[in-house]
Amino acid sequence: MNKIIYLALVITGAVLIIYGMGASDSIGSSFSRFFTGNPTDRTIWLLIGGIVSAGIGITGLTRGPKAT
Repeated sequence: MNKIIYLALVITGAVLIIYGMGASDSIGSSFSRFFTGNPTDRTIWLLIGGIVSAGIGITGLTRGPKAT
C-alpha cells in the first residue's frame, strides 16, 4: 500500500514540476523577471513543491522494506 502512495507522490511531483516550468515561461513571470530579476512566487512554489514531492516519493520507492 505504501508503494502506491510513494508512486502517487512521484507522479504529483512530476506534474508540479511540469506546471512550474510552464509557469516560468509565462508572460507574468517574464515581467516579474524583468523588473525584479526573479520569477513569480507561484512559479517558485510549484517547482519547490514538485521537487520535494518527487524526492519523498523516490526515496520511499527505493527504500527497502523495513526489517521487523
